[in-house]
Amino acid sequence: MQQPSIRQRSLPAVCMVCIAVASLWGCAPTVPTRYIKQAEPGVTLTALKTRPAAYRGKTVILGGVIVEQRQEAGRIWLLMKNRPIDADYVPHRDATLIPSESALYWVIVEQDSLSKHYREWARVTVVGWVSDMKPPKPDPAHDRSQGGEPVLDGLYLKGWGSGDQHIDVWEDRQDPNYIQSNPVGALRQ
Repeated sequence: MQQPSIRQRSLPAVCMVCIAVASLWGCAPTVPTRYIKQAEPGVTLTALKTRPAAYRGKTVILGGVIVEQRQEAGRIWLLMKNRPIDADYVPHRDATLIPSESALYWVIVEQDSLSKHYREWARVTVVGWVSDMKPPKPDPAHDRSQGGEPVLDGLYLKGWGSGDQHIDVWEDRQDPNYIQSNPVGALRQ
């Protein structure tokens, strides 16, 4: 009986390594663990709208699609139509058809650091601080914003393409060691 060559013996090992790497890559979390630990669990847009003071200054995770944008003082305001997130923090269409869950909210991000491809995002996973900033005045040309929507100061955005493939990630460049313990107070200065 002939012994298998080194090449034949190493092929199964290489295949097993490739499978292991691919499975670990697929297990990467949608949202970094540090944000999941900071975030208030189970917060919905309905809860943010009905009890805004209870969440002001806290970190939340929402989903959405970008429906409008505005540039103002080096920042981009993204008007998001809410998309509820699943257990893996992936946004999906709202199956409940509850009007307040299909409502709008704003996310503020730094213009200079936002990816050039953000307009291609089909859906977005949003991590942000609930801010006490007032949303921009409604724009009569677009008529989507009604005013009074919740505002999140963006910490982390993960843009999704079609399917469950992510396109891009944006993260606030501020060093967390220099973030004040109360971000709402920082916004007032």
